[in-house]
Amino acid sequence: MLLEEAGVPSVAVHTNVFAGVARATATANGMPRTRQTFVPQPVVDLSRAELRAYIEGSDPTSGRPFMQEVIEALTSPLDAEDLTGLSFDRATPRLLAPDSEGNLQRLFIDNHWTDYLPIVLPTEERVAAMLKATSHPPDEIVGRMRPTSFREFWEYTVEKVAVNAVMAGARPEYFPVILALAASGSTAKSSSTTSMTNMAVVNGPIRHEIGMNFGIGALGPYNHANVAIGRAYALLSQNLQGGSVPGESYMGTLGNGLAYSACFAEHEEKSPWEPLHVQKGYAEGDSAVSVFFGLRYVQEGYGPRETWQEKMRRCLSAGAHFPPLLVMDPIVARHFVERGVTTKQQLIDWCAANARLPAREYWDDQWVQTLLRPLAVAGVEPYASRLKVAPDEVVQMFEPREINIAVVGGEAQGAWKMFGARYERTISVDAWR
Repeated sequence: MLLEEAGVPSVAVHTNVFAGVARATATANGMPRTRQTFVPQPVVDLSRAELRAYIEGSDPTSGRPFMQEVIEALTSPLDAEDLTGLSFDRATPRLLAPDSEGNLQRLFIDNHWTDYLPIVLPTEERVAAMLKATSHPPDEIVGRMRPTSFREFWEYTVEKVAVNAVMAGARPEYFPVILALAASGSTAKSSSTTSMTNMAVVNGPIRHEIGMNFGIGALGPYNHANVAIGRAYALLSQNLQGGSVPGESYMGTLGNGLAYSACFAEHEEKSPWEPLHVQKGYAEGDSAVSVFFGLRYVQEGYGPRETWQEKMRRCLSAGAHFPPLLVMDPIVARHFVERGVTTKQQLIDWCAANARLPAREYWDDQWVQTLLRPLAVAGVEPYASRLKVAPDEVVQMFEPREINIAVVGGEAQGAWKMFGARYERTISVDAWR
């Protein structure tokens, strides 16, 4: 963009697996004639000779010589069609024509409006019943969402969120939590190639009011409220941000099963520490939901046993870019207290101090290179200081404010899990009642 503003011609070069999303993004932004060329995938860890063969070879999407396409794109003048651009009518019909349940289920699947499991069809009556669970009007704007940073934001209303809540099988009493998640603006269906998704942690009286599970099996598919809220969050993220179609608007290389439903409540009553939402500035009697982005890796353990520090150091070193969300059974939390860790903050501070890697390994991480190195080069701290460290010296990977802990589980075993998950924000559920 800066080159073009300076009058210097430019052409975008992508790998061929991104051809669909590159063209769709250009079209969605009103530039369907953007000059683009493509080379084969992969480009990482190849020799200079292999990469040169790409350049001297053909564009795999068109079959034409790659360099010829580049030269033409840089030297051919823009014509009238190039300069016309494109605009979109984002309006959608509020109602579908009546049909049989089977045909409507097929219609939703064919249009990529579902997670490919059967849905509850969002009839006017069912959506109206859902809307009664909030004081907010159906046409009120809840928020905006997009699958990734290079896409446009889509705006959505209370009614559109209600439609997705019905489709997920949610009960009306769950709706304030679902609205709060929609208001976060953080998508559970990220288009990142690393197949990221979101996790939601619920706190406060709402947990009891709607019968959420924060005991045995809380992270599994064993409670209607947990699963339906998580599924509604995933569906609204898919449908209200412009879709999640593999190869077009979803590029998760492996995909992520947690994108179906990743929602649970904290077991506040059995935790020796303050609840998560209190740490984020809410009162204990408030109801709130916290959103975590990423879920890129999962480590687990038991204890804390005598070697807990060595075990946790190894787990902390697994993800250089995404800070940890520690989810632990109340047994684990109490055993930490017995060892003198009387607050969550003490354990958070220990994790921050012990999440360390040699600088060479830290900067070799793909996503540290992609997302954090530009910040370091621009002088943003603490990344700039990490970049100055000698290759064999260790760097501290995370700041204490980036690390979070939630206590959940039914005291059947002293188990804990560590998710690579970046804290996004905590949203009031009460504000959406």
